[in-house]
Amino acid sequence: MLRQGGSAMDAALATLLALNVVEPQSSGIGGGGFLVFDDGKGKVTSFDGRETAPMAADPDWFNMNGQYLSHRQAVPGGLSVGVPGNVAMMALAHGKYGKLPWSALFQPAIRLAQEGFEVTPRLHDYLERYRIDDSLPQETRELQYISKGGPVLSPQSRALYYEPGGEPAHVGATIRNPALASFLESLASEGTQAFYGGANAEAIASTVSGAPSNPAPMAEADLAAYRAKERAPVCSSYRVYRICGMGPPSSGATTVIGILGLLGRFDLHALGKDDPVSWHLIAEAERLTYADRARYLADADYVDVPVAGLIAPDYLAARSQLIARDKSVADAEPGMPAGALVAQADTVTPDIPSTSHFVAVDRHGAVVTLTSTIEGPFGSGLMVNGYFLNNELTDFSLMPEEDGKPVANRVEAGKRPLSSMSPTLVYGPDGRLRLAIGAAGGKTIPSQVAKAIIGVLDWGLTAQDAIALPLIYAPGGDTVIVEKGSRLETMIPALQALGHAKVIAYQLPLKANAIEVVDRVLVGAADPRSEGQAVSE
Repeated sequence: MLRQGGSAMDAALATLLALNVVEPQSSGIGGGGFLVFDDGKGKVTSFDGRETAPMAADPDWFNMNGQYLSHRQAVPGGLSVGVPGNVAMMALAHGKYGKLPWSALFQPAIRLAQEGFEVTPRLHDYLERYRIDDSLPQETRELQYISKGGPVLSPQSRALYYEPGGEPAHVGATIRNPALASFLESLASEGTQAFYGGANAEAIASTVSGAPSNPAPMAEADLAAYRAKERAPVCSSYRVYRICGMGPPSSGATTVIGILGLLGRFDLHALGKDDPVSWHLIAEAERLTYADRARYLADADYVDVPVAGLIAPDYLAARSQLIARDKSVADAEPGMPAGALVAQADTVTPDIPSTSHFVAVDRHGAVVTLTSTIEGPFGSGLMVNGYFLNNELTDFSLMPEEDGKPVANRVEAGKRPLSSMSPTLVYGPDGRLRLAIGAAGGKTIPSQVAKAIIGVLDWGLTAQDAIALPLIYAPGGDTVIVEKGSRLETMIPALQALGHAKVIAYQLPLKANAIEVVDRVLVGAADPRSEGQAVSE
């Protein structure tokens, strides 16, 4: 796209489409996303393509026969599918900041779908994880999928990605997706109407409402009513830097800024990356910030979210006093930021990561940081026209209240579920872009982004080395998770001595990438744990 004279927006949107083909388990037009954009001339904005609940939805959406479903029960089939938002977000963002024709964005993805792509180790691993014997009865297959914590893959998708005998396509095998290629051609020539109206809208509605597992009411009118939204970014300061990210229904900006703001009074530079105290402090900041996230964050079009209060320097400075260098706060409680509603309960959602993130910059200095997802691996398992439908509605709290108090992130008609996606821009004291970053990995995303920002700004690392740093993750309760096999695992005794009673080493699903600006030179960075790459034109 850049070689053809396109903008950063063109390049980012074309990448989103191409990833639909080659990374079908993680993202695509059947899902949603967020992007933060700097036009290179001083304007920063953001676009919200988060999925919405159908208009038939209500707070008891996941209540079946008087009992609320577990997350594993809710994922497969129609009940978890939200109205996809990526195509509408693409059209809105391209209409304002694209240079190339709309149809040009689709050509790389169409070629990949027609000519085929090679199965990567990551895709193969996911296919292996969700392999089920097709000879088993439907009920037995559903139970096996539920036990794996994933979707029931549709016959259409199994025919595409599995051998006739049920074996997953091997690493290096060529996959062609003619149904997706044909539909992308229609989207390229007809625009968003080809997605939100006509045969595709009818197919989505009928697939969701007629799903073998958890059929749910979705109408063509739900798709016709979908609108992407341009929103003001959420920005604040960290030391001498300015951080801008995605506001509600994403928790990205408030969580990243919250973690960093709580750490502002500590000299992380002097402590360094090899001191267990640094990682202890980061864990404490995460624990407090994730407690606020669980209590207050949701779709701000439906709930009063105290965004300004959560990132206010005075609030973060006061809350930071709960953090000590030599002991742990253990089980953190939410704070009381300005504008907060007292009569709310916490949202509880599991951590099932499968997301794509990328950054694009053009020669004019415009930058896009974009995160897209279908939620869990292969989303709901349902497929329409060669793409998977999301399971984003399981990002809502499945239970609408706790102890008689409403949960902010409960299901409501037309509402957008809370997200962890954290596309982020960092500016230096001169006002110039210093770092564009984001990540995939469920609720670890804000922690990954905050950790990398600390690595660059406090520890003087390159973006590549900062992303490669191990992760410490403390999303709530008394548990701290450190990346298995990393040097943080050797720090477990030191962390326990600092009061972290329950420290677990776990193979976290990490996948961040970034572009940093060093002496006005763009430098890409891709997570060594993932298959991503940094490329230039």
